[in-house]
Amino acid sequence: MNDDRIDQIIQNHQSEASSLIQVLLDIQSEDRWLSKEALSRVSEKLEVPQRRIQHIATFYKAFSLSPKGRHEVHICMGTACHVRGAGRVLEKVEDVTGIRPGETDLDLKFSLETVNCLGCCALGPVMEINGTTHGRLSAADTTDVLQSYE
Repeated sequence: MNDDRIDQIIQNHQSEASSLIQVLLDIQSEDRWLSKEALSRVSEKLEVPQRRIQHIATFYKAFSLSPKGRHEVHICMGTACHVRGAGRVLEKVEDVTGIRPGETDLDLKFSLETVNCLGCCALGPVMEINGTTHGRLSAADTTDVLQSYE
């Protein structure tokens, strides 16, 4: 993301240091991660120490300091999903994408994470991609769902 776009996002929040988290969320929403250059620009424009911004960006799980894929895949590993086969769903996602939890594939198509609960236990096992929930998955279903994303 270029400096002009970062400046525009900051201006959308009246260049207020109190809007730091929202500014970071907006940058990440467009760029899918927070680069060192973006953090430096935010620090300069909001007059917030780089160290404070780094602390916030590493404290909240919502922020990523490494590039994320276009499609964020979350596999629920909660008890209900686990007993209904979440492990098999995770294995299938790993096989199809070639990545493990916490990783992003080289072409930045998929990022994979496991979560403790997605809050829809009756649909287990559950996979969420870009906020869309896919439930009652089998291994074959998992492959079909992944292939439907570009």
